[in-house]
Amino acid sequence: MEEIKKEEEKSLNFIEEIVEEDLRSGKNKNILTRFPPEPNGYLHIGHAKSICLNFGLAKKYGGKTNLRFDDTNPVTEETEYVDSIKEDVRWLGFEWANEFYASDYFDQLYEFAVTLMKKNLAYVDDSKSEEIAAQKGTPTEPGKRNKYAERSIEENLQLFTDMRAGKYADGEKVLRAKVDMTAANMQLRDPIIYRIKHAHHHRTGDKWCIYPMYDFAHGQSDSIENITHSICTLEFVTHRPLYDWFIEHLEIFPSKQYEFARLNMTFTVMSKRKLLQLVNEKFVSSWDDPRMPTISAYRRRGYTPESIRKFADKIGVQKRENLIDLSLLEFCIREHLNKIAHRKMVVFDPLKVVITNYTDENEIVVSENNPEDEEKTTREIPFSRELYIEKEDFMENPAKKFFRLAPGQKVRLKSAYIIQCEEVIKNADGSIAEVRCIYLPESKSGADTSGLKVQGTLHWVSVKHAITAELRLYDRLFKVQDPSNEEGDFKEYINPDSLQIISTVYAEPSLKNAKFDERYQFLRKGYFCLDKDSSEEKMVFNRTVSLKDTWAKELKK
Repeated sequence: MEEIKKEEEKSLNFIEEIVEEDLRSGKNKNILTRFPPEPNGYLHIGHAKSICLNFGLAKKYGGKTNLRFDDTNPVTEETEYVDSIKEDVRWLGFEWANEFYASDYFDQLYEFAVTLMKKNLAYVDDSKSEEIAAQKGTPTEPGKRNKYAERSIEENLQLFTDMRAGKYADGEKVLRAKVDMTAANMQLRDPIIYRIKHAHHHRTGDKWCIYPMYDFAHGQSDSIENITHSICTLEFVTHRPLYDWFIEHLEIFPSKQYEFARLNMTFTVMSKRKLLQLVNEKFVSSWDDPRMPTISAYRRRGYTPESIRKFADKIGVQKRENLIDLSLLEFCIREHLNKIAHRKMVVFDPLKVVITNYTDENEIVVSENNPEDEEKTTREIPFSRELYIEKEDFMENPAKKFFRLAPGQKVRLKSAYIIQCEEVIKNADGSIAEVRCIYLPESKSGADTSGLKVQGTLHWVSVKHAITAELRLYDRLFKVQDPSNEEGDFKEYINPDSLQIISTVYAEPSLKNAKFDERYQFLRKGYFCLDKDSSEEKMVFNRTVSLKDTWAKELKK
């Protein structure tokens, strides 16, 4: 009930205000939105914002959302991308009412084009693309129609029929809408609505060799499906008059387009073209490389759908472009993982500790799986005479306020005992081989009667019980906040430290049962998940995010 109350108290964004007014006035009885990706690549975090908006809006107002693939360009589209998009939408927690494709409507769109020609509102143009661009004029100078705009209705219908029949080569002819060559909005200057493209389509095969342009397919597909609120990003503001023009002159269901600011995020590029460069030029291993901003990459890195939905909710819906700080997304995943992640002890850079007065080699200590968990579940961890701790947790000549292990200094081992360093054993080259300590038997966690208070608590792993794993420490892919707006090639700003691999770490044995759908906090180190590269021989873990935002300090330097 508290969550519902908070939701009601939140102020409406401008699209919600429009929807509520449309429902109140009776303009719409029900809400139907759509998410219309082009299957020419993998979805990224910007698409996640759009998914959350479209599906979330319909859910809030008792409506539905269609998933429609804008498959009007057969050259760049593949079934692989269709499958990945459906997986991403479902992973984010949404289910569509209907699955459609723009190609479902190719016959209907063809008839719409014929209707425009019969109304003398479309014509076949033989001009080259460069000529058409020049004839459109400039933002300050009106365009001018060429001689092909004077073709008769009958000639245009015959030429369009011949285009469909495959009588012409790619680029030899196009179909243009006859709108207004003097319009201030250049989108209205007789836009191309069909082009010839002899290419195999992933769904329609070789049935078609002419394909509708986005502006002709989009609005009409919305109308065919009776979409009430067609929500696009701001770059389509100038396309809206054309969207309305087609619907008006075809006299079809009046879908309405609304625009919001797309997501731009620091230390990230969102352009599919640039992301494809990163993959093709091997700056990353794949589309789901955990440094990429794709939804599949975030999933592989260990992000949760809850955290991404929370992020989308926090950034809201704006009318103006702005740059969202990546640290907000990292805050959302830290907040969620802190609640759900299982705690584990893993030593990255080991230093052996020998407890000289310890004799019970079969002892088991108990530790909480997650102190945030209301059920307070626990796990058993074997304790022994020889342990690994982090090298950075020992200092032979400690600095002031160094509260970890040092000669003569006491620390607590997490969920176990207080120990005191007695001796440092070195190798022939002077490096430290091991440190020898004594433990206080009466200081066991949960049953401490020693009366001692220590300021340092260290994580550890029993040497003889430890399992090994590989860690991949992922960080931000770019070292500048807005790589797309920097001078030169954006790839020059790639962070050389975006991936660090630690081939062998030592972990408590319970981690052997790690699952792909679980998340882990490696104590004092960060949040991790099991990677798909794991095998029976080697477990691989990805760092989802560090425990704290270390970049905030770096940017202040």
